[in-house]
Amino acid sequence: MARYLLPVNAMRRTSALSLTLLATAVFGLSACKRVDAPAQPADAGAAASATAAPDASANDNLNAVLWVQRAQEYKAITEQTYRAAADRLDAALKEANWDALVPEERGNDAKGLKPAVVLDLDETVLDNSPYQARLVRDGGEYDEMSWDQWVAEKKARAIPGVVDFAKAANAKGVTLLYISNRAVHLKDATLANLRAEGLPVADDSVFLGLGTVVPGCEQAGSEKNCRRRLAGQKYRVLMQFGDQLGDFVEVTANTNESRDALLQQYHDWFGERWWMLPNPTYGGFEPAQFNNDYSQPRQARHDAKRAALDYAP
Repeated sequence: MARYLLPVNAMRRTSALSLTLLATAVFGLSACKRVDAPAQPADAGAAASATAAPDASANDNLNAVLWVQRAQEYKAITEQTYRAAADRLDAALKEANWDALVPEERGNDAKGLKPAVVLDLDETVLDNSPYQARLVRDGGEYDEMSWDQWVAEKKARAIPGVVDFAKAANAKGVTLLYISNRAVHLKDATLANLRAEGLPVADDSVFLGLGTVVPGCEQAGSEKNCRRRLAGQKYRVLMQFGDQLGDFVEVTANTNESRDALLQQYHDWFGERWWMLPNPTYGGFEPAQFNNDYSQPRQARHDAKRAALDYAP
């Protein structure tokens, strides 16, 4: 997907390193009447304890994928986000100095440039939860081959609310730019999927995938800063949309502390220039809990995520 790959020392997908980013959201809720259990032999008690232990085979991503696909609350949040952004668009257009890129990524002079909005693709514009559901069903993890096959199917549906926003922006003369960590060789299938879902696509140049060459800018892993700079040279970017911090600004160190600092630094930009979409299924938050080390066994990563939970002691 637009997987979160590792930059040089942080994250998001590179061709040399396929990452599996599966968010954890599994909660067991039960209400039961207490019943005194009959006495058991010692060996039976040991077996019961073993059965009560956490099931390592349970898929960390089950509830997250189920929420995206079946929760009305998810649809309400995405529609709410895009509707609120549409309401702010006229104000952004009228304010000459309005710019949604951080200063170091803007063009030399935004005056006279055509307006645009920048959107991430996966889990921001296109819903790839069926791909995630297949991984849950099959007990698998993300890999480039299965991902490329999914993209080639062109079955991703539009995120609720995005088509109405995109059409409204397009009607106001705003170009939609899709800055994605889908690799550039997936451009044709991606643009066909976007068009089939009713998203405006001005021309092939509005897709800036992973591998886009930006002269004079060295990209760190799968970070998007170079591609945002390219957008800033050609357009005045009014808004950015994404489901990861790295969709808005460069994440130089993918640690909890660094991510907290970025959020605090740009806190006032969200809901004005930046618009975050919910994605509990994968993202930078997950590998930040296990030092971004995907070489660890799956169970070790699972244990590190459990250890990161706050039990309010």
